[in-house]
Amino acid sequence: MSTGAGHETGVRIEQDSLGSVAVPTSALWGIHTERAILNFPVSGIQLGSHRHLVRALAVVKKAAALTNTELGLIPADIGHAIVTACDTVAAGKVDEAFPVDVIQGGAGTSTNMNANEVIANLALQSLGHPRGSYDVIDPIGHVNKCQSTNDVYPTALRLALVFALEGLLERLALLSAAFAERGNAFAAIPKVGRTQLQDAVPMTLGQEFTAFAVTLEEDQRRLREAAALLRECSLGATAIGTGITADPRYVERVIDQLAAVSGVPLTRAHDFVEATWDTGAFMTFSGALKRTAIKLSKICSDLRLLSSGPQTGLAEIRLPPRQAGSSIMPGKVNPVIPEVINQIAFYVAGADVTVTMAADNGQLQLNAFEPVIAHALLQSMGWLANGCDILRELCVTGIEANEPLLRSRSQASTAQVTALVPYLGYSAAAGLAHRAEVSGQDVLELAIIEGLMPHGQLKTLANAGNDNLSGEPACQ
Repeated sequence: MSTGAGHETGVRIEQDSLGSVAVPTSALWGIHTERAILNFPVSGIQLGSHRHLVRALAVVKKAAALTNTELGLIPADIGHAIVTACDTVAAGKVDEAFPVDVIQGGAGTSTNMNANEVIANLALQSLGHPRGSYDVIDPIGHVNKCQSTNDVYPTALRLALVFALEGLLERLALLSAAFAERGNAFAAIPKVGRTQLQDAVPMTLGQEFTAFAVTLEEDQRRLREAAALLRECSLGATAIGTGITADPRYVERVIDQLAAVSGVPLTRAHDFVEATWDTGAFMTFSGALKRTAIKLSKICSDLRLLSSGPQTGLAEIRLPPRQAGSSIMPGKVNPVIPEVINQIAFYVAGADVTVTMAADNGQLQLNAFEPVIAHALLQSMGWLANGCDILRELCVTGIEANEPLLRSRSQASTAQVTALVPYLGYSAAAGLAHRAEVSGQDVLELAIIEGLMPHGQLKTLANAGNDNLSGEPACQ
């Protein structure tokens, strides 16, 4: 309880079972948050920086307050004040009132207490009472009624990930569209496709960029599939899944209430005890994030290779120049945008390992390490979303093709011989490729000279770049 002590000292004194702590008079938080500030000076990243998690906590508390009020478990005036306070928190108006470090012991208890105290003090303020007047509205007795950190925190995290995914999917869709646009622009530009960094078969630059777009579309679907697992929640399970301290009527109603308040179609976990310690959905979702990140990294590595040079590398495309590339080599320009995406992917892959280790080390009826899971996933999603914007705006939309070089290489490459295999057979085509390479002649011209293929079919091949020859294969 708070003593409500004095504005003249700039602090109020609040008490819990461990003793008394001075809390800044102006603070919306209380003693439990203040203890957490002192206990966990770890990352320097405050809970309030994870906007989606703060919003989700407020939505969970609102659903609980509405349910408790409807059931008469808390007075109506207090319930309504709590609901209003939750709306304020959800709107992002008091994010600075969530100062606890995102990395914390206690399975998220400090986060839950922070939310309880901020919501209680906002509700007190709306009813004309000083902050800390917990004899009127109690953070635990009223705001946390029928709840435990152990069902609130994982439920809020699941909602936060669903909220955050909306933005990430929008950014991925825009990036995919940007690659598709470049694919269309480059559709008629022939080039040599490569396998194992060696010349392989003809293709177009458009096909290469279109494939980048398609793979990002696929990953949007995979992320949605993984997110479906997050919509199963355990609110009402309280401490270990038995629902202890919660009114049975509350347990039956609160998840439907949460679905209505959040706008997210939620389902009740089949077994609350299992759901209280199970972090499988987080591992699956983390894996999907890693998949997306690594595929983005692969694309960016390809962009770096394709733009390498410009005089002595592949030099097939030109990336927009963004900054000087060296403090010693004048004129050097580096592919800095793809490089930063590579590094984001490295982080996301490491975060996936963190999620895996945290999931593995939860013991018995609770996983105590969900705070680091929350930070790893939310940070990964934020960086990926930002990375998509950076890559699209500062790189992809401005990529240009080195068309003269691509055409000359395509025409000179023995890779074109692969298209002749159905007509000449593998051995004859391989011999033709070898003779062309030794003599330095164009492989298609050599095929005409040697009378291996009709001129019309070879002309069709040369003009199409990557299309197969028309007509029936010759008998082998």
